Formats: sequence, structure tokens, C-alpha cells
Amino acid sequence: MPVTTDIVRSWHSPRRVMQSHLARGRSEPWAFSLLIAFMIVAFVAQWPGASRNAFYTPEMPISAQMLAIGMGMLAFIPLWYLLAAIGHWIAKALGGQGDHYRARLALFWALVTVSPLMLLLGLVKGMIGPGPALVSVTVVTTAAFLGFWIMNLIEAER
Repeated sequence: MPVTTDIVRSWHSPRRVMQSHLARGRSEPWAFSLLIAFMIVAFVAQWPGASRNAFYTPEMPISAQMLAIGMGMLAFIPLWYLLAAIGHWIAKALGGQGDHYRARLALFWALVTVSPLMLLLGLVKGMIGPGPALVSVTVVTTAAFLGFWIMNLIEAER
């Protein structure tokens, strides 16, 4: 099934989608591709904000900003793996039966699931800028990510 279809399905039955991903079998390239897909969407989502920033501060061109954003995202890859490991350790302490791969898959799928909200967040940041709308969308995106990650991790640790 296409990832986009699974994203839509995840918004109404996240556990079922996570179970289907776990049923695929162990595939580290698949899990890593989910992380890369999220990072590409998150990179694109940063473009409107960087464009707005370049407009208001012309001495910092958008190309330099996007290069810095891209390099920062690449540097963050090991931290995503560490976050997945920490999630697994916490779940294991609470009686979880999964492994590190399943915890990574749970985290990476949660990231992909909230990627449409990341795009919305980028648009609000670029079009509206700082203010209550940006704070609201940030809170909703963060809450959705945490909710999906927890639900996915519960399924992964069963």
C-alpha cells in the first residue's frame, strides 16, 4: 500500500496501520526510508519560513538558510535513533516485549504520520509568521506526534 494511503488511514486507525507495518517483517531500509521521507517533507516545510526570513533580513539569503536547515537535519539523524532507543528502554521498563527495530519503526512512522501537519506548520510560519496561529499549530502538531508515537510504541512493544 502507498505510504500516503497509510498516512490517511493512520489518522483514524493508527494501531491497525502500525500492525500492518510490523507484519511486513524486519527491514531496516524500510524504517530508514520512513525517516528520510519525513526529513524531506520537514525540509520542504521549512521553505516558507526561510523565505519570509530572507525577505525581512536580506543579508541572509534563502539558499544559505536552506543549506543550514538541510545540514542540521542530516546531523539530527543519530538523535532520532537515540530517541527511539530511549522510547524502547522506557517501554521495556514498563513491561514492553518489543525490540529496538520495532521502537524505531514506531517513532519513524509517527513522524511520517504527522508530516502533513509539518507542511501546515511551515505554511503558517511563512505566511502568517509568529503569533497565536503558529503557536496553536505547533501545539497541535506536537500533541499529534506524541499521541501517534505513544500508540505506535504500544503496538510495537506488545
